[in-house]
Amino acid sequence: MKGFKGTRWIGRKPGSGASDEQEDKKKPAFDIRQWRQGLNGPRKWAVVAAGSVIVVGGIIFAGNQYVAANTVPYYKVYVKGTEVGAVQSEEQLKKLYENKAQEYAEKYPDVEMVLNTKGISTKVEKAYKADIDSNATLDKLDGMLTAYAKGVELVVDGEAVGIVKDTETAKAVLKQVQKKYIPDNDGKTGVQSSTKRASTGTAAAAPKTWLTSVGIKEDIGLESVKADPNKMLTEDEAVKALMKEREEPVTYTVREGDTLSTIASNFGMTPWEIKQNNPGTKEKYLQIGDELKITAPKPPVTVKTVEKVVEQIRIEPERVIRQSDELKAGTSKVVRPGQAGLKQMDYRITKENGAVVKEEWLGQKVLKASVPEVVLRGTKVVGQGSGDFAWPVSGASLTSSFGSRWGRMHEGVDMVGSRDVRAADEGRVVFAGQQNGYGNVIIIDHGNGYQTLYGHLSSIGVSVGQTVSKGESIAVMGSTGRSTGTHLHFEIRKNNIAQNPLTYLR
Repeated sequence: MKGFKGTRWIGRKPGSGASDEQEDKKKPAFDIRQWRQGLNGPRKWAVVAAGSVIVVGGIIFAGNQYVAANTVPYYKVYVKGTEVGAVQSEEQLKKLYENKAQEYAEKYPDVEMVLNTKGISTKVEKAYKADIDSNATLDKLDGMLTAYAKGVELVVDGEAVGIVKDTETAKAVLKQVQKKYIPDNDGKTGVQSSTKRASTGTAAAAPKTWLTSVGIKEDIGLESVKADPNKMLTEDEAVKALMKEREEPVTYTVREGDTLSTIASNFGMTPWEIKQNNPGTKEKYLQIGDELKITAPKPPVTVKTVEKVVEQIRIEPERVIRQSDELKAGTSKVVRPGQAGLKQMDYRITKENGAVVKEEWLGQKVLKASVPEVVLRGTKVVGQGSGDFAWPVSGASLTSSFGSRWGRMHEGVDMVGSRDVRAADEGRVVFAGQQNGYGNVIIIDHGNGYQTLYGHLSSIGVSVGQTVSKGESIAVMGSTGRSTGTHLHFEIRKNNIAQNPLTYLR
């Protein structure tokens, strides 16, 4: 049937007046692509939306990556809690410290310098394209950096004297100070030295001295400290500081033979200055044991040395007297000449900064015995000595020897022992009374050019003109005159010249 396809009517509408072919031409043709697009329209918009999200996300991600790539860490720098700037890295600070430490090391090459970075701290921060002026911060910090020197402070009895660079230097300084007072400056103990002991005129050889000990009296402390390198002492400067004399008051005890003039001279003063410090002091009233206030310079440290002194002296030959009634009294005849012997005297000397403060007699040893001289003497007169002297006290021990001893002249020997004083040889008493400085004194003339003197006696048992025999009791030992204690001052004089009693005493 015309105009019928299948089951669908596609011809003209009834009553339209147009043919079916004409109506078909008026209708648009079927487009498969439009049909497919219409079918897929919603999916298309979904795809477009998803793509947009991906693009935006990509842009954001790329932006974040860019920001992250341009966000860098830096370090804020603080000095004692106050911000002074910022640096890009801690390596820059480390480099600054190294350069500054090297600068101080070159400026003070003789000491150990320590850079003071304790108050410096850093805090890490981050910022996008941070504008950090590291150089400005480092320059500012460079001007603030300080350093100190490691040092060791020398402390004497709690008082700081100076600072040296280390303990080794401090010990070397103390050793140098001690060596100033060590004989030969050898720095060793128990070694023979060249210290000279004043000769008595009868010594057979120069005295020899051995140093037995050396030390410093004061309490020495070595303390580690932080120091100004400009105030650090060199070894030589520290030695001078420890030896530099400082004026401080001292008390001096008057000794035998002292006068205001000699005391003043020893302390570099004038007698007038001593009198000013001691009102009422007069020369003729000075007594042994008196204390004088004296201002004398004294270094911070006191070096104490102990020395053993060995001295060889002659032993005068003993005189063997044989009585002869054929010779006129007062005349004698040598029938066999004597020969001098030799003995060794040992002393222990204690010094403080080179000045003797104590002398001890340790004993004696005969090295070569003397050969006695044999003399015939007439017996017609009494009162003439033999020239052979006995110890005036029994159990004698010396407390002070004869001669120029460390700056003063001693014309006899001091001894202690039995208080009973006896005549050393036969003779006649020519003086029995008081003498300035010696107190109670007895002088015996032995009629052969010799005289003996006995001083500081407690009491006198003889009178002038009395003839005494050898070993006869004449007095009691005492401490009169200028004396520091009970003892006997004994002298032997030949033709009025003082002799060393030790060369005659048996």
